[in-house]
Amino acid sequence: MRTEHRWAALAALAGGVLAISWSAIFVRWARMPGASSAFYRMVVASAVLWPMLVLFGRVQRGLIARDLWIAAAGGVFFAGDVGFWNVAVLHTSAGNATFLSNCSPLFVGLVTWALTRRLPSGRFWTALLICLAGSGCIVAADVRTALSRSSADGLAVLAAVCFALYLVITGRLRARWDSAALLAVSTSASAVTLLIVTLGAHISLRVPGGGSVWALLGLGLVCQVGGYFCLTYALGHLPATVTAILLLAIAPLTAVFAFLAFGERMTPLEIVGGVLVLAGVWIMGRRPEAEISAVVGPAGVN
Repeated sequence: MRTEHRWAALAALAGGVLAISWSAIFVRWARMPGASSAFYRMVVASAVLWPMLVLFGRVQRGLIARDLWIAAAGGVFFAGDVGFWNVAVLHTSAGNATFLSNCSPLFVGLVTWALTRRLPSGRFWTALLICLAGSGCIVAADVRTALSRSSADGLAVLAAVCFALYLVITGRLRARWDSAALLAVSTSASAVTLLIVTLGAHISLRVPGGGSVWALLGLGLVCQVGGYFCLTYALGHLPATVTAILLLAIAPLTAVFAFLAFGERMTPLEIVGGVLVLAGVWIMGRRPEAEISAVVGPAGVN
């Protein structure tokens, strides 16, 4: 991997982490059912992405049907990730939801092994263990009430599994797809999936008011278009295992934004946990090329 591509990918991933870290804040500001806010997030993003593709002539050509179905499958898994996590963050503590969704790198490592029969490096597992230890500190204060929220916590685990599958699928397709085109197809597939779920479960799609509209626009434009465009670009130049670990920086950043938006203070133990998570992220980010054997294919587009 060329040095300039690596640094560009790391910079894009840092921007993506910053944008995605606002997700929990916007979800709470939306004051809507989790599945509904997830649906509008995808609708807003799709409404922006497709005109951009046409306007800038970035519509993907020469794609085989199999790739389209794979991209759509990635969108279905991403719908599961966002939908499950949105519900979890509204019905359990933000700490528990964050900790359990942080299991996604573990699933990325296992899926990578299942597909390639090559386990990620020792650096990956070291960084993951440090990050999980930090996440454990963040939720330590919530252990006593964890059983009463087991259903919501289970949804957070399902979100982690879905996100891991989304990362692996997207990483494989980025060898042949333009970032914007892949994001547009997967986002549209997510919107359709979430619409079917909300209608089938009779979940209200009513938007409460103007404040909720702005929150939904933030979810669609900042978190989905901005955040996941950066993430999709990075997946074309970094292994999914590296990306999954670096995304764990979202948890401490979300805590900072929650303090600024809602005055939620972190305990000393939570601060220690955040430092451990960032330490794990630094270990992996310092030499991402060490994971190059886990890359599922070089990027040919950007």
